[in-house]
This record gives sequence, structure tokens and C-alpha cells, in this order.
Amino acid sequence: MASDKELSDFLASVEKRAFKRSLYHVRDEEAALDIVQDSMMKLAEYYADKPAAELPLLFQRILSNTTLDWFRRRKTRSALFSNYSDFGQGTEDDSFDILEILERQGTANESESAQDLFSRNQTVRLIESEIQNLPGRQREAFLLRYWEELDVAETATAMGCSEGSVKTHCSRAIQSLCKALLAKGIKP
Repeated sequence: MASDKELSDFLASVEKRAFKRSLYHVRDEEAALDIVQDSMMKLAEYYADKPAAELPLLFQRILSNTTLDWFRRRKTRSALFSNYSDFGQGTEDDSFDILEILERQGTANESESAQDLFSRNQTVRLIESEIQNLPGRQREAFLLRYWEELDVAETATAMGCSEGSVKTHCSRAIQSLCKALLAKGIKP
């Protein structure tokens, strides 16, 4: 059984990645925040008695299901009401993850020129944009495998599909990303 501190520490450690993952799916900051908050509440309410080692996989599954529920509710609402504002895209928080990525890539002894920093930020934005353009299941598999660093079996469990499907979705996502980024002049 996970202690309150372990549960709290776990939720604090995944909140930014979970938000970014939700934002990639729903493309609406407020909805992404709601999805992450609902997922965290469900984990704390229904699964707090589980061992701490099981929390990451449980949370990923809850987050996936909550995201699917959001899409179902949205589809139902749009079938009943024609609300054209639902078709707009949310704004992206430019400072959300870029600094974390840059900190990991740079070292304390190196200083980066403004041009290099700008170029790196542009590259990150292009990559994020292309990730958003992936089909839903490919994007989910890609983010779980490479963003959340789950293995194939854990990703299959979180997505509710077979390991072969995860491999197929990841392979197609990587091919699509590679092709799109090469077309924009970004080499792997």
C-alpha cells in the first residue's frame, strides 16, 4: 500500500508530463488540465491502497481512459449542439517543457549563443507540432513509449491493446515523424 507521501510524490512527479500528453491529445489547455486533475483524483480515490510500484501504470491507464471519456462527451455534446468554438485550437504554452529539455541537453560549463538557443527552440516547436499531427493511437503509443518511457508490455496494458499493436503504432509514428521532420530540414 502506497503511503500518502508516496502518492503525493508520485503525482507531483508526473503532473507536467501528464499535462503535456493530454494537451497533445485534446489541443485545449483547460480541457487538458481538467483531464489530468480528474485522473489524479481517480487514482487517489480508487487506487490509493495499491503498492507504489503499481501507481505509474495505473495512472497512465486512468489518464488514457479519462481522455477517451472527454472525447466521447465532446462528440455527444457536438452532436446535440452546434458550437463552432469547439473547433478552434487551444494555444500552446511555449515555456512549458522547452527549458527542461534545454537544461538536459546543455551542460553548466557550456554557454549557448542566442542563435543556437533560438534554433533549438524552433526545432522543439516543430517536433511538438508534428507529434500533434499524428493520429490519436500512434500519438498515444509514441508518448507512452518515448515520453513516459514505458516498455512495450506496459504501454500495451495502458492502451488496452496487444504488444504487437503498440509496436505497429510506434513504428508508424516514428516513420511519420521522420518523414515530416526531414521535409522541414530537420535531420535525426
